[in-house]
Amino acid sequence: MAGMTMPLETICLENSNRTLVVGDRPLTINEVVSVARHGFQVRITDAPDILGRVQASCDYIENAVESGQPIYGVTSGFGGMANVAISRECAAQLQNNLIWFLKSGAGKRLPLADIRAAMILRLNSHLQGASGIRLELIERMANFLNAGVTPYVYELGSIGASGDLVPLSYITGALIGLDQSYTVDFNGKELDALTALELLGLERLQLLPKEGLAMVNGTSVMTGIAANCVYDTKILLALSMGVHALAIQGLNGTNQSFHPFIHKLKPHPGQLWAANQILDLLLGSRLIREELDGSNHDRGSHPIQDRYSLRCLPQYMGPIIDGIAEIQKQIEVEINSATDNPLIDVENQASYHGGNFLGQYVGVGMDRLRYYIGLLAKHLDVQIASLVAPEFNNGLPASLVGNPQRIVNMGLKGLQIAGNSIMPLLTFYGNSIADRFPTHAEQYNQNINSQGFASANLARTSVEIFQRYMAIALMFGVQAVDLRTYAIAEHYDARDTLSPATRELYMAVRNIVGHPPSADRPYLWNDNEQSLDLHIAQIAADIASGGQIVAAVNQVLSSLKEG
Repeated sequence: MAGMTMPLETICLENSNRTLVVGDRPLTINEVVSVARHGFQVRITDAPDILGRVQASCDYIENAVESGQPIYGVTSGFGGMANVAISRECAAQLQNNLIWFLKSGAGKRLPLADIRAAMILRLNSHLQGASGIRLELIERMANFLNAGVTPYVYELGSIGASGDLVPLSYITGALIGLDQSYTVDFNGKELDALTALELLGLERLQLLPKEGLAMVNGTSVMTGIAANCVYDTKILLALSMGVHALAIQGLNGTNQSFHPFIHKLKPHPGQLWAANQILDLLLGSRLIREELDGSNHDRGSHPIQDRYSLRCLPQYMGPIIDGIAEIQKQIEVEINSATDNPLIDVENQASYHGGNFLGQYVGVGMDRLRYYIGLLAKHLDVQIASLVAPEFNNGLPASLVGNPQRIVNMGLKGLQIAGNSIMPLLTFYGNSIADRFPTHAEQYNQNINSQGFASANLARTSVEIFQRYMAIALMFGVQAVDLRTYAIAEHYDARDTLSPATRELYMAVRNIVGHPPSADRPYLWNDNEQSLDLHIAQIAADIASGGQIVAAVNQVLSSLKEG
């Protein structure tokens, strides 16, 4: 089992002082999240070859404009109006006007963490030296990130065809101070962009030829959202494994179904990983049937083997695990790509018109991610159904009632209904959008699209809903192991019977809701002694913030494939 462990990549920080150097090596999702959510500072590499390419691409564009060389979006109009010739005198005005006519977003504002992720991705993309954009503008993105200044961007407005044109235009407008109608979050306070620049000691900028197009042509916003979603989904995957381990113990399941002999005969990587993780999570438990030696306990009227939701867990989880790992690899490639158009080959003094701005990898990847989230929820929902039904829960009270002497107690009936209301939403959000709703935008130029931005936004919604569902699943798991402990030990303190690995998760939930373990009572005793909605909110908030519950499954997280 130890051979299956694949440690999480350690974030390389400058002098371990929460500074991330960008530009001289590929970024990981973890590093993007460290800047987007945790306030890590950004420092642009000082490598001469990288900075030299950035300047050389600017020089190429300047020379092209001076010589009248035809380059899309530099000496021509945009999209379906690319046949319109732009004079040298109007080349800069074209770029600044681009930001104006794209100011057409709608809906709610994006979370600040998603916008910050987009900014570090745009910065990283331009450091490829293929975009024709000044270092000053790249440095300005780092300045904003380091000062906690985040432009406001709307959740509607990108079809993911020519990149995230509209969302990126809001970032660009704020960065250069195009107009006071562009607004930012300045460390929690809403300000207009001109005031923000003044406080930062920065001058307003006029975009030079190619710079507006370079800033808005790209997949950085959808990919930034996707990076955050992949990060969160890996946490939820690890928590799913923890909940399954609690459920197996609550149901007095066997560990035999996870024996290496079974899985080496069907050696999919995800299946092997899942089986090994469950064995590790169950190690030392007094609540399971210990049958790794090939023995099978006489269970009387109960089936000799567990039902499918337990017995087939590695086979069910395997494709999800492998799929999420593949999505992570694709998103990390996107993070480290130059995604605008045209791209400049400074070594050969050439420019190439192409389509790296199409967000198809993001669109399809986030469609798949939402689908996998739905599958995770479906599996957990079956475990919950097994736990509450006396026909299937191997002797636990109906609906996991804590105190059967109070005849009006109904246990976790309402909690199961709440979970049942969420799970179908997650499978519904698992439907794809990348294959739907064709748009033939701006004069049929963008006649194919990725819907990557929409797919990523839907993925964020799925993650947020799943965090609440996970809170509910954890509550069922904690109550079940308390009741199973009473069945075998005649007390309710599951710390005495749980495996060491799941004991930490159990205690994290107990701590968050303020219900310490007791030998005399399970987690939930009488229905009228707590508000379950508050417990859901407290646990979900802890999951979202990466708190105690996430720390409790760190061993599982540390074994997930990275990159």
